[in-house]
Amino acid sequence: MSNSPQTGVHTALKKNALGVAGIVFLVLAAVAPLTGIVVVAALAMALGNGGGAAASFLIMALILLLFSVGYAQMSRELVNAGGFYAFVVKGLGRTGGLIAGLIATIGYNFFVVGTIGTSGFFMQTVIADLTGLDVHWYVWGLASIIASFLMARRGIDFSSKILGVALVLEVALLVVFDVAVLIRTGFDISAFSPEAVFAGSFPIGLLIAATGFLGFEATALFGEEAKQPHRTIPRATYAAIIAIGLVLGLTSWAVVSAIGVARTQGVALEHLAAGDLVFSLAAEYVGAPFLTVMLILLLVSLFAAMLAFHNSAARYLFALGRARVLPHVLARTGSTGAPVVAGLVQAGFAAIVAFLFMLSGGNPMVTLLPPMLGFGTLSIIVLQTLAALAIFVHFRRARSRRVWSTFIAPLVSFGLLGTIVVLAIANFEIVAGSDALAVRLLPWLLVVTAIGGLGYGTYLKAKRPAVHAALADDLEQVDPTAN
Repeated sequence: MSNSPQTGVHTALKKNALGVAGIVFLVLAAVAPLTGIVVVAALAMALGNGGGAAASFLIMALILLLFSVGYAQMSRELVNAGGFYAFVVKGLGRTGGLIAGLIATIGYNFFVVGTIGTSGFFMQTVIADLTGLDVHWYVWGLASIIASFLMARRGIDFSSKILGVALVLEVALLVVFDVAVLIRTGFDISAFSPEAVFAGSFPIGLLIAATGFLGFEATALFGEEAKQPHRTIPRATYAAIIAIGLVLGLTSWAVVSAIGVARTQGVALEHLAAGDLVFSLAAEYVGAPFLTVMLILLLVSLFAAMLAFHNSAARYLFALGRARVLPHVLARTGSTGAPVVAGLVQAGFAAIVAFLFMLSGGNPMVTLLPPMLGFGTLSIIVLQTLAALAIFVHFRRARSRRVWSTFIAPLVSFGLLGTIVVLAIANFEIVAGSDALAVRLLPWLLVVTAIGGLGYGTYLKAKRPAVHAALADDLEQVDPTAN
């Protein structure tokens, strides 16, 4: 671990802390499979393509695997805690990377705010039902973000162990449900017929399914902490996308089969307000005790997602602080290699924003979660699109002869992800769960961020050239030739 030569303050992340399994655990925990089924899959069925929702998850997995072909090539040349921000710097230049970094930072911070509301709401509801203890949702949400910060301070390897346990329990629970449906009714293959896949609104179904994969790109954020990162990161990325696609795809298929493909959208719409579609099926197919376990593990799942998103958001703040784009104090790390100051700032920001929403007195599942999730989703898909373009441009400049991995795959994935961005903006009120003016204007925050980043980059280049140069100088944190 290295120190700042002037101050002796730690500004390096812990090396060799994570293997493929550790990174995959972190990523899948951020995706939170149980939460993905209870929330995301139910939304895809109700508002998207109904009985074809399972296909939407699998199609999205294929799109992201295509993107990962070029990503894998890029990650062999670049390892950095800045994730896709660093990729965009490499391909589109310092100012382009600055814009990407700001967008990513905003997006992940919005996600954490949303998890405070979601975790707090379900903790209040479930704990009150099971024990009679009724505590306001914000108290539970605040306790969760404090606990996430304290766990993150222990180091990323500690977080990966905690998240790994949570992930195993979640997946085991979903497998039990899947098997119960398989034994009792079987899986209906007609869920993958053209009539089912393109029923309702396929674009919305695909768009909502994309939210189920948000967090997979966090593999890039842990590059400096990975063992043999130039091998570990690509493998972890492929493994994470495949695992997410299989878990969400198969369990969605089980849900659709249990309801009936043709009836899925109508039934999902009936349960949309209460959010209990999966819970009702679990009680029917596996019994009330299983439902109790599912509710408890949902709380674990939500906390795991918060911890993972907190880690990711803190690392974007850390990377921008180390490059001195944001205050350099954000680059300070503790003795465990965790970005302590960035983590404290991130947790504080999320708690304050959630508190402001709490003052409105509304249900956080209605007033807080939808706009945070919707805007965070849009931000990260924009980031992925910029990264795909950056990968393509970088390898064209380098005159790479790898036609498939550095030309075709990045270009096609850029086109597909760009299409999803257009769909997200055109249907943002559905993604965000509200047609309120303030919510519909949220995508413009990305435009403001891009313009601000462009202006800030121009200022840095003219007035603070050393900081502007550091946007690229800070990238190579691991020797590409190292094993």
